[in-house]
Amino acid sequence: MKLTTAQALVRWLLAQRSETLDGREVPLFPGVFAIFGHGNVLGLGTALEEHRDEIPVWRGHTEQGMALAAVGYAKATQRRQVGVVTSSIGPGALNMVTAAGVAHANRLPVLLLPGDTFVSRAPDPVLQQIEPFHDGTATVNDAFRAVSRYFDRITRPEQLLATLPQVARVLTDPADCGPVTLALPQDVQAETFDFPSSLFEPVTHRLPRPRPDRRAVTEAAGVLRAARRPLLVLGGGVRYSGAGKRALEFAERHGIPVTETTAGRTLVPHTHPLYAGPLGITGSASANAVAASADVVFAVGTRLQDFTTASWTVFSPDMRLVTLNAAAFDAVKHGALAVIGDAYAGLDDLATQLESRRVDPQWTSQAAEERAKWDTHIGALRSATSEIPSYAQVVGVVNDLSEPRDYVMTASGGLPGELIGGWRGSGEVSMDVEYGFSCMGYELSGAWGAAIAHDAGLVTTLLGDGSYLMLNSDLFSAAFAGHPLVAVVCDNDGYAVIARLQQGQGGKPFNNFYADCRTSHAEPPRVDFARHAESLGCAVFSASSVDDLRDAYAKARAAAVAESRPAVVVVRTLPAAWTEAGAWWEVGVPEHLAGRPDFDAAKPGQVRYLSR
Repeated sequence: MKLTTAQALVRWLLAQRSETLDGREVPLFPGVFAIFGHGNVLGLGTALEEHRDEIPVWRGHTEQGMALAAVGYAKATQRRQVGVVTSSIGPGALNMVTAAGVAHANRLPVLLLPGDTFVSRAPDPVLQQIEPFHDGTATVNDAFRAVSRYFDRITRPEQLLATLPQVARVLTDPADCGPVTLALPQDVQAETFDFPSSLFEPVTHRLPRPRPDRRAVTEAAGVLRAARRPLLVLGGGVRYSGAGKRALEFAERHGIPVTETTAGRTLVPHTHPLYAGPLGITGSASANAVAASADVVFAVGTRLQDFTTASWTVFSPDMRLVTLNAAAFDAVKHGALAVIGDAYAGLDDLATQLESRRVDPQWTSQAAEERAKWDTHIGALRSATSEIPSYAQVVGVVNDLSEPRDYVMTASGGLPGELIGGWRGSGEVSMDVEYGFSCMGYELSGAWGAAIAHDAGLVTTLLGDGSYLMLNSDLFSAAFAGHPLVAVVCDNDGYAVIARLQQGQGGKPFNNFYADCRTSHAEPPRVDFARHAESLGCAVFSASSVDDLRDAYAKARAAAVAESRPAVVVVRTLPAAWTEAGAWWEVGVPEHLAGRPDFDAAKPGQVRYLSR
């Protein structure tokens, strides 16, 4: 079939299918996010227009926002579907690098198709070409190499035959899953080749379940069998494997307390008697207390990030770590006894070897006892009396009014700690907290992507004023396209959580809250978030108290669904009232502060961590 490179690529995208966790067949690539420019409008843009009835193309307003929307889409579909994002060359391409970092850190698939400069070099230097002095082959797209699981630059049409199978492999593989970048020079996009028709035959990609090595399973079973106080930690890999219920059955059979990481949050029903709560800095005091007493930690499907481990202070120093992970890279961390394989299959194999072995009932009951204390603490935070709502109260209102199949999101700043630690879930997959890369701006763009993917329930995203100001154009993207979601904007006058870190470690207030920033105005301007969101096509509701917030959020939910557009709730929040999980985070604190003879971080007794 004589086709241009771009036409062949689009036809290949259309031929790829995916099987969901519940056995349905769906498109692997359900849509494309696009901003066209001189690097992609005539090549890839023309090819996409030819198939406009077969694959939706959504118009974004920043390349970073579109790519973050694709990341949010992948998370909402448990990695079973992949968003495609295309940009022009130069700044349009570079704008997607941050989003590629988000996908890479969170092990989420996204296909990035940035335009590139001419392979022929005949018209060089073209508009937006940087011309590196040291390397005639380099372009801005080489910046993607560090944040791509797979990178290729297509310099001849027939190279698609070799690279497209690798693209599909990486995007659908549990261990290697992450962003793929195909740089597409604009002259090559338009060149033709006689492609074999077999390239475009339908292919269904099914979730592989590699079973772990039997010897590793036997060794791990021996460690778990000897454990007196084991703890089960469930991460995002459990979610993507569809192994949540299997993990709970495993815990119930053996009486093992369970906790969750950020990516594994909402896998366990909040009221489950074995649930100790979420783990780590942004987690709960209950899970952290249980973790401190555990002699064996069985971590399934998690990369054990520092917020989960509280910079490796949350566990007992002499605990034994056993991991089950599809990715060997993550499984072997920190000298763990590594079981490499699918979460569902691995739990099955371990359960068979452990048979009916149960741990001491006194240890089993500790999870519920500790969580009850945490529940009391969260209840007190939610019911506290104050003129301005706290973050805990905002989370409480959203939690109370949400439906079981709703989807709640946040990223960066202080709200992850509030949402992870304070949310009470029903066991549905209902939360996306982007705290792997902690990307400000993901809250709105990712919510747009999740709203496209989420066909049951309503997406609600929580964010601060700082994230809103950083990347808000996708409110208009969602409003224009007709995708309902609710955004709750907490206005606290600045970057509150970083101000907390700064001041809590001995620094002076500086450049975080607006009151501590340089300005030539005696009374600096304030952003009217309500009017701004309204100008972007959103329904808007404002609140100044907890009761106001409850009413505003209920109305926003109804408006978003009825009008098929985003609804924004703007609420003033207390800037320094936090949900404390009682864990530590290691940060770089100056050993000496000039002009502060009373402060010396090297002295015994002076804390070098941030208390959450």
